[in-house]
Amino acid sequence: MAKKTSTSKNQASKKGEDHLPVILPKTSDALVVQSILEHNRASDLPTTTDPLTTYVREISRYKLLSNEEEEALLKELQETGDIEVAKKLVLANLRLVVKIAIEYRSAWQNVMDLIQEGNIGLMKAVSKYDATKGAKLSYYASWWIRSYILKFILDNFRLVKIGTTNEQKKLFFNLMKEKERLIGLGFNPDNKMISESLGVSEKAVAVMDRRLGSSGNELSLEAKIDENGPSLGEVLADKDELAIDDKLADLQGVEILKEQLQNFLSGLKERDREIFEMRLLSEVPASLQSIADQYGVSRERIRQIEERLIGNLKVYMSEFIR
Repeated sequence: MAKKTSTSKNQASKKGEDHLPVILPKTSDALVVQSILEHNRASDLPTTTDPLTTYVREISRYKLLSNEEEEALLKELQETGDIEVAKKLVLANLRLVVKIAIEYRSAWQNVMDLIQEGNIGLMKAVSKYDATKGAKLSYYASWWIRSYILKFILDNFRLVKIGTTNEQKKLFFNLMKEKERLIGLGFNPDNKMISESLGVSEKAVAVMDRRLGSSGNELSLEAKIDENGPSLGEVLADKDELAIDDKLADLQGVEILKEQLQNFLSGLKERDREIFEMRLLSEVPASLQSIADQYGVSRERIRQIEERLIGNLKVYMSEFIR
């Protein structure tokens, strides 16, 4: 399939507000997308102020496929290339996209943006899937879904979100992990507890919490999609027999991304690689000035190198995901 044209954050957000399952790319993917959208006419849309809950309610209409049903559809798709068969496979796996997108909610506030990008990855996976390779569709699709979501975040991310001070950078890379750690210990962490735990100011915690979009926007899997209906977690829960495959897919996706990052780094000159690691891979990034002093150049020169490396990484990952 042709490469999807880039989607702006504003376009993605508007679509999310309209509760549509996927954006309509200007590629051959449009045929599949349009077929899916025909199932979601405006008159059928539930009334709610929460786009995510509305969307989950929408996709819960499409039943999960048994292993036998999925294998039969995949075989038929491979033999006939029937778009209706591809549509059934996509619709049955929309919940997988939501589950994966929710994992990245701390990196991007509007989960619907991520879901829409992930849906494009799902369609890509269905179109490229080869049953003779032995992997399950959910296993294979998870990687494509993550790739499209991560590419969207990378393309739209702004370094200003990370902040400029060491305190802000430390919080950016550790705030959510520390929250989860404290919750795991049985605490209900507030800004004061987190600030004491990480050795930063309480004000800095509050500021970064807002930047990451977590204040008042945490997604609860216990939330009901209907007054007396199932929760988000129940709707998104997979069949038991798919759980292990999902975990393996998650691990494989992470390993593939790590491998591609290492391939990118291996092609850099030694100085560029060191700067990239100190500025972008370190848990607490080194300051521009400290790196400039280390290499005997100006702070502005290091900033230019960093900007160039980020641009090169975007191009590299775009080529890889295409």
